[in-house]
Formats: sequence, structure tokens, C-alpha cells
Amino acid sequence: MSVINELRMRPAMIERRSWDASLAARLALAVTVISTLLIGANLATPIYPLIQAELGLTSFAVTVAFASYVVALIGGLVLAGHWSDHIGRRAALVLAVVLGLLGAALFAIATSLPMLAAGRALQGGAVALATGASAAALRDLLPTRPDWASRFTLLASAGGVAAGPVIGGLLSLLPTPTRTPFVLYLVVLASLLVPLVLLRARPAIKPAASDNPLAALRPRRPAVSKDARRSFWTASSIGFLSFAVFGFTLSLAPTWFAGIAGTTSRPLIGLLAALVLGSSAVSQVLSPRGRFVAPVGLAGMALGVGLLPLAEATGSLPLLVGACVVAGFGQGMAFRVVFNEVSVRVDPALHAQTVSAVYVLTYLGSAVPVLGLGAAAGVWGLNTSVTVFALAIAAVCALLAVGSLVLRLRATR
Repeated sequence: MSVINELRMRPAMIERRSWDASLAARLALAVTVISTLLIGANLATPIYPLIQAELGLTSFAVTVAFASYVVALIGGLVLAGHWSDHIGRRAALVLAVVLGLLGAALFAIATSLPMLAAGRALQGGAVALATGASAAALRDLLPTRPDWASRFTLLASAGGVAAGPVIGGLLSLLPTPTRTPFVLYLVVLASLLVPLVLLRARPAIKPAASDNPLAALRPRRPAVSKDARRSFWTASSIGFLSFAVFGFTLSLAPTWFAGIAGTTSRPLIGLLAALVLGSSAVSQVLSPRGRFVAPVGLAGMALGVGLLPLAEATGSLPLLVGACVVAGFGQGMAFRVVFNEVSVRVDPALHAQTVSAVYVLTYLGSAVPVLGLGAAAGVWGLNTSVTVFALAIAAVCALLAVGSLVLRLRATR
């Protein structure tokens, strides 16, 4: 059926000229769409210092631009996290790509903070639509392997976010560095519409009632089944802390890293900003196993984040790199386990809605703490504020590690 029919929630009709893609192609497309959208959402990370200087923005203004993406993403997850269940996975991904194109285009021509914030908000809406749709699509395609579906979801998310700053740093070497990266990205993102539109879509798993189809798209209060409730709150707590660190590394950290490394090289700054997320993505590939992976991962995250102030105090680039790698790998270990526990406990029909609910709380970590950090930097300075922020995150991670260890020891008795 056509994308238009899906969006109108009309009965499924098989088109002879549509592309009946293989399972591998469908998996690759679902992963590629969410990864590409996340790359675009984080393309500006190493370019923020240039944008800040060009537009005369303060540190707090930079965090406002970053947080506008997160706020829109959270709102999108609440308002539209369940849409793919009713309009179909393909239609939701097409909508996400279109929103991503509009957001990147606006960000590319931005000449003020409101324009930056509006572009970021559109990108947030795009990622919100794609998050639940791609995760649910992967679960639909791998019904007997929910662990692999959740692993692909986290790998695509962490990998896309990590690749964004690196690619942005490299593209910023081209002429007009605050514009060119986004123009090139627009071309790449637009090319994804071709396979998505040609794809022979599978029917929505929860077709809307024919008499009032739009009623199915009304906002819903996030809900989690009783069996998955403990896993949900554990995953959301770890996700909140994780994304507080990610939000810092993708907004104010480039300026902070530049001071420690003593460089203005945007590719290097982008690489440093991507270390935490890149290490998280690597942990999804290596996939450490065992009963105590979650507490060990949380302890690693606490150690890595706790070492960041020491790296700044000593001006040690190797210590900074090591701290970022340990923090990212530990985060990936812990979040993969608890996210998978949610996936296997929730009914497949509620998967998109539940994943969206997890990410609502998770992405709050990229908004509230980071906005507070930006405001604090304007009062006490960036270095002091980052030190307090890092030590607070490390302390909470250590407490969660102890709690997770106790729960797992009790479960083995």
C-alpha cells in the first residue's frame, strides 16, 4: 500500500510495483533510518563553538538550543510514540525523515537562537517518531529474538549519536563550516525516502477503527504492564543518568574538552565528544554476559564520570580519553541488560509504546541536568560546574550499582 493510504489508515492494498524487501534489507533500513536521523541531530556538536561565536550566544543559550531538541523529542514520544502501531512502521519512518529534512534545513540557515531552537525541535520530533517505530519494527522482524532486536536498537541509537560529532567535525573542515555539513546531510537523508517509499509495507499491527481512525492517534498516557514495571523503572533510571552524561558531551563538553586538549581542531573535538557514545556502541557489539553485568557496568560508569574532573585538574588528555571510554563502555553494559529485560517482559503489541515511555524519562536526562549545568556555568564557571555535575552523576551511579548488585544477589538465593 502507498504511504498516503497508510497515513490515512486505509485498508491494506498490495501494490505490484512495490519492493518486497528481504528480512535483511528491512532490518538494515530500520537501523539506517534511526541512525541517520541521530547523526543529523548531533552533527552540530563540534560546530557549536563556531555557531556560538557567529551568533554571539552564551553557554546557556547553547544548552537552550540543545534542550529544545530534547523537549520536542520527549513531547513527540508522549504524543506520537504509539502512532506506528496504527499507521504502520514504514509510514511513521517516512514522516520522521520528512521532519528531519525540515529541521536540518532550518538549522542550516539559522541566523538566531529561535531559528536554531526551531530546527532542533523539528529534529527532536523526527527522532521521536523514528525511535518507537524502528524499535518496534526490529521487534516485529525478529519475533523469536527480542534480545537481538533490543541490541540492534541500542547499537543504532548509540552508534548514530556517536557518529554525529565525528562526521560533523570532519565536514566542518569544508568551506562555510556552519552551513556545508547540513547541506550534505540533507542530500543523504533525502535519499532514504526512495527505498522507504518503494518498500512494500507490512500492515499495521493495530488497525484503527474505520468509523473514526484519527481517534487512535490521540495522545496516550505512558503505561507499562505490571510484569515489566520494575525493569521499566530500572532502565529509565539508568537511561536518565546516561543521557545526562551524553547531553553534556554533546553540548558544553566540546568547549571543555578543547581546554583540556589545548586544541581548536574540530575533528579532534568531535572525536572526543563521541568517545562516550562510541564506547557504548562497542559494548553492544561485544555484549558482555553474566548475572552481574548491570552492576559492573554502573560501577564502570561511576568510575569513568568521576575521573573527568581529575582529567581537567591535571590537564591530562590520556586520562580524559580513558575516563570517557570507561564511562561509555560501562553505560552500554548496564543499559543493554536492563533495556533487554524490559523488551522481553512486555507484550509485542505494547512494545513501541513501552520503548517510547522508557525514552521519555531517559531523554529528560539530556534536558533538565544539562540546562542546570548551562545555568550554573554562567554563575560559577564551566570548570567548577562540570566538576560538581560529574561527581553528582558518579555518586548516583555508584548507589545504583550497589542496589543492582543487592537485587541480583537476592534473586540467586
